[in-house]
Amino acid sequence: MEVRDAVPADAEAIREVHVRSIRGLGTDAYTTEQVDAWAAGCESADYERAIRDLEFLVAERDGAVVGFGSLAPEPPGRYEADVDAEITGLYVDPSVARQGVGSAIYDELERRARRSGVETLGLSASRNAVPFYEARGYERVREFEHEFSGEESTGVTGTVVEMEREL
Repeated sequence: MEVRDAVPADAEAIREVHVRSIRGLGTDAYTTEQVDAWAAGCESADYERAIRDLEFLVAERDGAVVGFGSLAPEPPGRYEADVDAEITGLYVDPSVARQGVGSAIYDELERRARRSGVETLGLSASRNAVPFYEARGYERVREFEHEFSGEESTGVTGTVVEMEREL
């Protein structure tokens, strides 16, 4: 497996991994309606723009994208925690879940954040991802309701957890 910088040509493979991850792993913490709404948001997501604007990585195994993660150099205004940067996403294909793919992506994102002078990372974790982040030293800040995006998901919300970690 190789973790590398994403390129615009990876956009469709990233979208497919994103949907498979949500549908395959999200049902551990969310209802079918919530998972459907969450996955619907992938249809309109602009992955090419995210690849250009963020620190965006993919994990590749046997020539196929099996995971991705991204880091924003500035925190969103909605956080209660005072953080320097945000992990904006980390998803793996269910076929490689719990095989170190997510850890490898996360470790490289954290390494890059440290290299950029980031002292505190924040993120909004789905409930099913909280144990992954707690194992890496993240602490819960608060839970809040997030409205899933996508044309068919208007009004569908789910609980997510704001977390932070000092590096």
